[in-house]
Amino acid sequence: MQKNIVSLKAAVLAVNTALALLCAVPQAQAAAPSNEEVTRRHFAALLSGGEPKLAELTMFMTMLPKGGDLHHHYSGAIYAEQYLEWVDQQGYCVSKQSYMINTVAAEVAAERAKPLAERNCLSGVDVMQNNTVLAQLLQRWSDKDFYNHSAIQSPPDRQFFDTFAYFGPVSSTNTADGLQRLKQRAMQENLRYIETIFEIAPIAQDAAFDQLAQAGKVTQADLAALAARLEDNQPFQQWINGYKANVDASSAGIDDANFTMRYQPFALRFLSPSQVFSQIVSSFKLARSHPKIVGVNIVGQESTYVSMRDYKLHMRMFQFLKARYPDVKLALHAGELALGMVQPEELSFHIRDAIDTAGASRIGHGMDIAHETAALALMKTMHDRDIPVEVNLSSNQFILGVQGEAHPVTLYRKYGVPYVLATDDAGVSRNNLSGEYVLYAARYKPDYAEIKKLSLDSIRYSFLKDGEKQQLLKDMRNRFSQFEAAIAAAAQVKPR
Repeated sequence: MQKNIVSLKAAVLAVNTALALLCAVPQAQAAAPSNEEVTRRHFAALLSGGEPKLAELTMFMTMLPKGGDLHHHYSGAIYAEQYLEWVDQQGYCVSKQSYMINTVAAEVAAERAKPLAERNCLSGVDVMQNNTVLAQLLQRWSDKDFYNHSAIQSPPDRQFFDTFAYFGPVSSTNTADGLQRLKQRAMQENLRYIETIFEIAPIAQDAAFDQLAQAGKVTQADLAALAARLEDNQPFQQWINGYKANVDASSAGIDDANFTMRYQPFALRFLSPSQVFSQIVSSFKLARSHPKIVGVNIVGQESTYVSMRDYKLHMRMFQFLKARYPDVKLALHAGELALGMVQPEELSFHIRDAIDTAGASRIGHGMDIAHETAALALMKTMHDRDIPVEVNLSSNQFILGVQGEAHPVTLYRKYGVPYVLATDDAGVSRNNLSGEYVLYAARYKPDYAEIKKLSLDSIRYSFLKDGEKQQLLKDMRNRFSQFEAAIAAAAQVKPR
């Protein structure tokens, strides 16, 4: 018995000694924080204090692995300087009076025969070398200098949407070069994927249908009849085949181990009803038949007369075709409106109709949510169905004048509606996706986990096939590990 007691005391003494030794381990030898934790602390420090540390924040967001840009207009993403290169490649010139591109060969030749000082139509190189003309052109072909000059002061929404008419003659003729430029620019800012709203969908017009639409008498049978006529329209069907061939040719060499791009055809909502329907039909057929065409969209200024007048009809068109092609994904511009742009009651239904009638999988902009009828119930629907909003902070601020706490991203964030950050038209807005992340962080003070989730969500909510999506997500997680390791290493460098 005595022997057992001695043994027990010895065991207790050994345990106490071990505990004492453990407690005596210096703090410096405790487990070091993970790279992710160091990155979290570093990011929090960039947003602490009175003002965000914008220079460091910009570098951080440029380095940050960014999954996808899901609201991206191809023609609006190209910078004006690139369009000027194509002006010369096409043998065109730019009017010094209107700043429109002149494509008439005889007129261009006549202008180029004159001494430079006497020309009224300049080559792209001439524009680039004339600082005054270039500044004037950029004020028309983009949003540059809108708030710090007085020569042009059209309303911001008109300024934005009018830019497309200036560079239109060269925007669709150099798509292979354009996509390569966009790819290289994306990779420079660590952007892994772009889902671009690419080229206008094939189009046809039907006078009989337009008369029915004008009288407000379009039925499901009328939609079916027009769809059947379009099937028999050989030029229309040939255009669809040509569109697929153009995607193949333009996208050659784009996808590789470091970058992926997919494409959406689109309808223009301000055209006649039959034209819009034909574009929606061709968009669905394209998305159903081409592996790189992953979704369907409708674009154009939402507040114009025709866009507003025909909105519900357009949603019914999508509903009709979604029933025929249920696997086709829709990413619809909806609710890009602000109080004062239209009558108040016209702000109350666009997002809901895009979801409940058209069957949208994603919403572009979604800016009028606070004015929607039963907004809380609608946001619960978006939460429950996992329907994200494509948030475009720069263009929302410029076109609609909505920013900061007035921006509905604050509502989506509060009520659990998923959303992603996107550029909209980076060439027109003179921005990039890293800048959108900077704006978001500076305005709304998220933590690092939220920023990381936004990046990964932009792959999760893409229209990629599941296998492609999972591969990209795996790649993104590896990239985040490398990014966090780089941030942690930099954190150990002491300033001089």
